[in-house]
Amino acid sequence: MVKLERSKSSLALSHYWDSSSSGGPGASTFLPGLDRAGEALLGSGNMASDGAAAPLGSIDNPVKFQNQDFDALLQECLKEGKLFTDPTFPAEQKSVGMPKDPNPAKEIKWKRPKEISADALFVEDTIGTTDICQGQLGDCWLLAALSALTVHSKLFAKVVPPNQSLSDSYAGIFHFRFWQYGEWVEVVVDDRLPVREGRLLFSYSRTRNEFWSALVEKAYAKLVGSYGSLKGGNISEGMEDFTGGIAYSLPVASRTPPVLWRMLTAALSRGSLLSCFIQASSYSEVGKVTADGLVKGHAYAITDTDKVARGPEEVLLLKLRNPWGFVEFCGSWSDKCKEWEDTAQSEKQRIELKLEEDGEFWISAGDFSVMFGVVELCSVSPDSLEDGDAATGQSTWTLSEHKGSWVPGSSAGGSRKYNKSFWKNPQFELVLREQDQEDEDEEEEEEENDGEEDEIDKGEEVLKEKNKAKTQKKKHCTVLVELLQKNRRQNDKINFLYVAFHVYKVPLELQGACLDRNFFMKTRPVGRSGAYKAQRGVWRKLRLDPGHYVIVGSTYRPNQPGEFFVRIFSKTRNTLEVQDFTCSSDYLPVMAAPLLPEDQTKVEKTFDEKAGPDDRLNAQEIMKLINSVFDKSCHLPLETCRQIIFGEDTEGRSTLSREQAETVLADLRTLQSVFVQFDEDSSGSISPFELSLALETIGMTCDSKVVQLLSERFVGGEPHLSFHGFVSCVSRLRKLFALFESETSPEVKDRGINSWLLQFLAL
Repeated sequence: MVKLERSKSSLALSHYWDSSSSGGPGASTFLPGLDRAGEALLGSGNMASDGAAAPLGSIDNPVKFQNQDFDALLQECLKEGKLFTDPTFPAEQKSVGMPKDPNPAKEIKWKRPKEISADALFVEDTIGTTDICQGQLGDCWLLAALSALTVHSKLFAKVVPPNQSLSDSYAGIFHFRFWQYGEWVEVVVDDRLPVREGRLLFSYSRTRNEFWSALVEKAYAKLVGSYGSLKGGNISEGMEDFTGGIAYSLPVASRTPPVLWRMLTAALSRGSLLSCFIQASSYSEVGKVTADGLVKGHAYAITDTDKVARGPEEVLLLKLRNPWGFVEFCGSWSDKCKEWEDTAQSEKQRIELKLEEDGEFWISAGDFSVMFGVVELCSVSPDSLEDGDAATGQSTWTLSEHKGSWVPGSSAGGSRKYNKSFWKNPQFELVLREQDQEDEDEEEEEEENDGEEDEIDKGEEVLKEKNKAKTQKKKHCTVLVELLQKNRRQNDKINFLYVAFHVYKVPLELQGACLDRNFFMKTRPVGRSGAYKAQRGVWRKLRLDPGHYVIVGSTYRPNQPGEFFVRIFSKTRNTLEVQDFTCSSDYLPVMAAPLLPEDQTKVEKTFDEKAGPDDRLNAQEIMKLINSVFDKSCHLPLETCRQIIFGEDTEGRSTLSREQAETVLADLRTLQSVFVQFDEDSSGSISPFELSLALETIGMTCDSKVVQLLSERFVGGEPHLSFHGFVSCVSRLRKLFALFESETSPEVKDRGINSWLLQFLAL
């Protein structure tokens, strides 16, 4: 269990930013107590206060993808007078990640910018949205996010570092930075780009001689495995990876046009990235152009808002960009409309109106609300998630991050519908001791219907807008929880699992403990992310009373493997800690009941016939004895019998005495009854999920990592655990617990029993 605690003490693991700093719209200032993860979110742009290097994973010291050092590679190429060739993302079909076209005329060639255009430039004049046009790849979600990024120069410079050129110090090598699950990653690429019939196959600029957007696209393709892995996606995914911010969906119909316009205007002023799309009712509708010139199921960037005076009235407008670079809206206030003819020239100059077929156009707030279904926003601070014209006052946030995994049979317990295994999902304990400093009216979301939230999102709507009820003025703890699944855009395909999280309040008597099946069967969650969704991330902003809580992230179905990343923002200064659950054993191998008469007779007969002068039996003889008293489904192999002997106090001998054999048989009868208890379908096996419950029944409590190792070691490649595998687990654990108890080394004791078990179970 991971423990996340808020208190007024140590700030060693805390990092903050001030949403009301004087750095201008979207700027963020980190306060003392900054750690690696805090800088990783947005980047401070500075070295550590004591002059030390910036922490690894921060924007100033990003993780080097594929261990490639841009500066070292650049200097090497310049020194040797050669152009960089990237061995980790070769100019081959596997980097394209799509089937090869059998037509020889459409063969893909890889060329550098100056081989494509004689006047090639990295950036021409200034960065703009028209620098990005979508090629023959379905990655409008990525390019729309990139278009939105160009509006914010400070954020853009984090992704596209300055001082890169196709002329000065040119060596065919470029570098870009992307946020990846709590840290910034630097990706190095050469500038060989896929070309078909003389033109760039994928992203290109409108002028055809500007190449920064094509190289950003290539770097991101390298990050996820290939260009093919970019086909299809959610705009929020790209926006988060360009900023490290928090992305979420807003149904357009949830706000009136004027309120929505004010909200988007404020979001842009705070440095948020905005995009939108028209939902397609079916897959066949995706890409269809409406009579108004808009594309269904297609991502658009929202790059600006403004008011235009038209006679005595003001018209609220939004500027959008189609990443195709063409096909524009043709209704009111579009490039080809009559409304601009009646608009003063000064107004058109003020908003820098360009009536060109470049994919960029204006649309009124009223038409936007009718034609578009969803707005995607990505905010660099949780404060930007609030409605209103601007964030007010000073609000600091603490960020905690954790990487984990769902392991089949161990920690992939599925949704609450699977009550036998849900409790095995990773549990994060959040302790809220300190209330928010603000004392204001807030709106809290009502509890969702208990039946709906454990269903999967069928795509009928991106986000259900809940009915909201005003609460009485009171102090509370504001927490934002986000669950992201990792690395699902790999191997040239997208494979997002349906994921969600639940939040439970923990009573005093259970605080600090790993919660079991009974707790989750009897307790309702006090917060949740909503229906299970097959998208990279789900999040929810919660307002909770002070106390102890557990956050459980899960996939919809059990035994689905995957990695995940959790980040938790909370208001006011907080202490965030990690607390490991400690394994324990109260298991005593003594006969709880007398040995069965028939077993006693068998022991006596076997020892009388087989034992030597020392009255002991070896492993082979013990195996025959055990298998003669148990039915075939519980027979033990020779190796398991050796483990049983090793677990007894034999003074170095590989044999058992008559008394020890009696103890072992009685012990095995107890284990057999426990095994049968959890073998509900009488298959002669139990699932790895049930292994931990069976171990608890006999007095052994193990954390998920230990159970995972036990499963991998003793299941033997099968989906379930046999009786002899269960006996091997118990024998091994008993010996390791006993050895740890007898250890006298302070260093071993300090590392703890969990470390001890993981070390020796892996051998």
